[in-house]
Amino acid sequence: MDTKRILELKNNFDQILNSVVEENIEYWLARDLMPYLGYSRWENFETAIKRAMTACDGSGIDVNDQFREVTKLIEHGKGGKREITDYMLTRYACYLIAMNGDPRKEEIAFAQSYFAVQTRKVEIIEERVKYIERMNAREQLTASETRLSKNIYERGVDDQGFGRIRSMGDRALFGIRTAEMKERLGMSQNRPLADFLPALTIAAKNLATEMTNYNVEQKDLQGERSITTEHVQNNRSVRQMLGERGIKPEELPPAEDIKKLERRVKSAEKKIAIESGKLPKKKEDDLF
Repeated sequence: MDTKRILELKNNFDQILNSVVEENIEYWLARDLMPYLGYSRWENFETAIKRAMTACDGSGIDVNDQFREVTKLIEHGKGGKREITDYMLTRYACYLIAMNGDPRKEEIAFAQSYFAVQTRKVEIIEERVKYIERMNAREQLTASETRLSKNIYERGVDDQGFGRIRSMGDRALFGIRTAEMKERLGMSQNRPLADFLPALTIAAKNLATEMTNYNVEQKDLQGERSITTEHVQNNRSVRQMLGERGIKPEELPPAEDIKKLERRVKSAEKKIAIESGKLPKKKEDDLF
């Protein structure tokens, strides 16, 4: 997601922000928030709110401090008005709702970042969006490699064979052996290579692995030799595609250790509820 798109989404969320200045409280109304999280039906969004309330309760935080059911007046018919249900939501409540969504959707990935950080600085939000994108890419690669491991095991290849196939794929993609690539990135030989790769390279490895899975299944390839040939060809194809765009994967700078980044993000997330504060005390005549 580029900076221009992040700014656009940030402005959307900023415009629907409400505040109680004298109590230094920020909150959002669920019906205002709903379309910006990609929901078109209130029933579906309310279900997501209920799940978030359950998660809030499970974390030991008072749900009433973060979620408040309120009544909203809307115009109905010819000048008439009717009451509908809405919710006041703290930043922490909005974060929990976003965490129930699919982070592969850019609105959700952005919302998870926007509500996770107290500052509204674009560069901080952008950094966290990139973290989510990289984590998603890493999880997809893990899933595709797990599927490949299962596929080749069913076709007569053991764990050592899987390691050789994956290593040959890396050599075809990077032009050097896996161990050499790890040295170039300045990382330990004991760590998975993908933990220090940028999102683009992780996505490239994933594409090649998914292509291998597809052809292994469709062509019913058997044995280490035929599967190795297939995996090497796919990685070479991906390398060629990147090269046509002026990208050499082995020359891209290393990314921050994804485990260290994950720990830092998780630590920051624990502070969200405290930083969000509590909703103002409920008044019997609250209407929005």
